[in-house]
Amino acid sequence: MEPQIYSTYILLGTIIIMSLVGFNNREFLEKYLFSPYEVKHDKEYYRFITHAFLHQDFGHLIFNSITLFYFGRYFEFYLYNFYGPLPGEIVFWAFALISMIASSSIAYFRHKDNPNYRSLGFSGVGCAILFATIMLDPGMKIALILLPIPIPAWIFGVLYLGFEIYSDRNRKTNIAHDAHISGAVFGIIFILITNIEQVIFAFQNLL
Repeated sequence: MEPQIYSTYILLGTIIIMSLVGFNNREFLEKYLFSPYEVKHDKEYYRFITHAFLHQDFGHLIFNSITLFYFGRYFEFYLYNFYGPLPGEIVFWAFALISMIASSSIAYFRHKDNPNYRSLGFSGVGCAILFATIMLDPGMKIALILLPIPIPAWIFGVLYLGFEIYSDRNRKTNIAHDAHISGAVFGIIFILITNIEQVIFAFQNLL
């Protein structure tokens, strides 16, 4: 009998509800988005967590929701099997919450004295889940709407991370590439620390 997937759906539902509230309530959005300046100077540490549940528009929300829906279920399924039912769910939530903080770390140190900087969205956490999944199953196939041909996950990961690093160094949009990078790095480090044997086995099979 396959384990039940609950936490991914609960997390996804919370994101959708809070984002919809934020779409129609600017005051709510401003109170809970990520502002490094207000975190540092007003001690509003909750923003490290709450910003991940908010999105700028429907396109932003849909993209991150799709990522969580597909890779979150896979990751939760793995943790459920590896740790057991209750411990697996606890690890899933701990991973998600810590990755919200970790994915905001670069932006915090860059902009903690910049009162004009704002960011929001689940992208950093999504990258953490995505790259944790890639480390566990580097041979799985990943395809995108703009790239409909499936490619091995490890190749996708290398290309994606390279693109994010390049885009962060040559910033031309308001996309928080630094959150994607730090989220991905956290996901990789987490799996290397907690599941190194599984990673070695997965890459040996790949070779």
